[in-house]
Amino acid sequence: MLEVSNLACSRGDHRLFSGLSFSLYPGQIMQVQGENGSGKTSLLRTLCGFLMPDEGDIAWCGKSIRELDEAYYAEMLYLGHLNAIKDELNALENLRISAGLAGVELDEKEAIAALRRMGLRGRERLPTKVLSQGQRRRVALARLLVSGAKLWVLDEPLTALDVGAVAQIQELIAEHLARQGMVIFTTHQPLQVAGMEMRCLSLS
Repeated sequence: MLEVSNLACSRGDHRLFSGLSFSLYPGQIMQVQGENGSGKTSLLRTLCGFLMPDEGDIAWCGKSIRELDEAYYAEMLYLGHLNAIKDELNALENLRISAGLAGVELDEKEAIAALRRMGLRGRERLPTKVLSQGQRRRVALARLLVSGAKLWVLDEPLTALDVGAVAQIQELIAEHLARQGMVIFTTHQPLQVAGMEMRCLSLS
């Protein structure tokens, strides 16, 4: 379970939000909403431990993430609105390296299967710099298929995706929730997960 208590965050001298409290339980999904500049990305990065809050605490399974450190990172997967892939590497290399950095041993066969499910058959060994923006996003999102993380933190996961790819991501999220995973995300595009109640958190 993810518990957020009286969280406050600022950017420079500007307070983005304060007094923010919520809980996310296994099998639940939450969308963070708000206008541009309201602090959506800052909140997600704070939940991941990448930014320090001004006030408040974030707990995972009853313990502060500051105390858990690496144990928390092993349970959490963050995908930002940037793809975080290297242009000079191919899709297969990018996926295997990112998995390794997350502590996941991923052999070539498993990586190829994940990329093909993401619609990248025949492009597994092409340098990512020659791929379209949508294909590059699919390479990044293939991490969802190979991660054992319980908590997915997704910042604009649908960016540059076509209708078919959006449907596929919705399917992956549904599978994750059915396994009692948790998802917290932002998006400017509609995202629907069949059979799941979408919780919403608004930042004003």
